[in-house]
Amino acid sequence: MSIERDKVVDIIVSCIRDANEELGVRELENPTEDTLIYGSKGFFDSLALVRLVVAVEQEISSEFGKTIMLADERAMSQKRSPFRKVKNLADYANALLEELQDE
Repeated sequence: MSIERDKVVDIIVSCIRDANEELGVRELENPTEDTLIYGSKGFFDSLALVRLVVAVEQEISSEFGKTIMLADERAMSQKRSPFRKVKNLADYANALLEELQDE
């Protein structure tokens, strides 16, 4: 596991906690990599997911000085949604950051 990915997980967890101040979902008080975000058993509806994605993108930009777009055509076309769990979103965001690093 990379240091960057660990930071990405921390950012996502922090953003989920912030979003939960409005949502008030007990299961989101202490999110982990296995916390469900979106989908049939996820805790975020589509509007809350959009807000979360924007917050995560902004925090990643601030932390790494790189701009990524998490909700793009590539994300939407994947067989396994990157928005399903914290670990899926962290893996996807980290992959995007690594691609920028390779450019």
